[in-house]
Amino acid sequence: MSDFTDIPILDLEPLFDGGNRARLAADFLAAYGETGFAYVVNHGISPELRARMFAASRAFHALPEQQKQLVALDENHRGYIAINTSTDVTTDLAEVTKPNQSSSFMMMREDQFVDGKVYLSGPNQWPALAGFRSTCEAYAEAMTKLGEQMMRLALSALGVTEAGIMKKFELPTFWLRLLHYPPQPPQAPDDLYGSAPHKDFGCLTFLAQDDVGGLQVQTPSGQWVDAPPMENAFVVNVGDMLHRMSNGRLLSTPHRVINRTGKERYSVPFFYDPHVSADIAPLPGTGIPQFASLNFGDFLRHELTASYDAHSKAQ
Repeated sequence: MSDFTDIPILDLEPLFDGGNRARLAADFLAAYGETGFAYVVNHGISPELRARMFAASRAFHALPEQQKQLVALDENHRGYIAINTSTDVTTDLAEVTKPNQSSSFMMMREDQFVDGKVYLSGPNQWPALAGFRSTCEAYAEAMTKLGEQMMRLALSALGVTEAGIMKKFELPTFWLRLLHYPPQPPQAPDDLYGSAPHKDFGCLTFLAQDDVGGLQVQTPSGQWVDAPPMENAFVVNVGDMLHRMSNGRLLSTPHRVINRTGKERYSVPFFYDPHVSADIAPLPGTGIPQFASLNFGDFLRHELTASYDAHSKAQ
């Protein structure tokens, strides 16, 4: 991996208009094999739906704290995550002792019934806020379809014949997170972050940003490159599980958020991952395996218990 100074742009139009998909697959491999991040454009998600999602997020975060606490994060990782209740203690990218300076609402795929044998299986928690649930569900449905298309593109880029691989994603684990970052004071210590340096632990992350900015991506030499907002684009990155599945060919790149703009920042990340029961290992055709197989659910349990007060207290 070589240093980079800009985040590449990946145009998904060939997925929808029958264009040159082989070229798109090559562009995907170049972006995620060299940087691990890309701006994704012509992705098929309407600007109107994105605007509705941001409006719903702002409405939720404007609620009184007492009302948000009625849907506080539960052991199934759904609901409200208050500021100062999550810390990236599992990261090896920085010495993190202070909690992230953000609050959020988390929605996941809502099972038809609660299956106690499946980790994180259960219903969502919904605030008493008109139109909030329907907007979240519409956005999650659209993003799940985009996640599937991008995952298939990733396999094509790797030259991997699917051969049942997408069965791991028939009932995907997805996470829709509505994040609010208050402005950090100018005199804040250097180790106080909106989101501490970390790598995402899943497969694909689709980030919708407002116009404030604050996201930074780390180069191999340790420099931080800004990833400023681009209108109607998603910032899409690879997580640790897809890095492992690709046998290291697709990069899970460190990133962080520091909000020193003096403004409130809102972002909407959508995480697209395999079912929690999936075993993750290098895919056939990617070379001599460089990683041992692991169970995604077991990995998630360790990560969430270490990073979130709600999970550590449930142990």
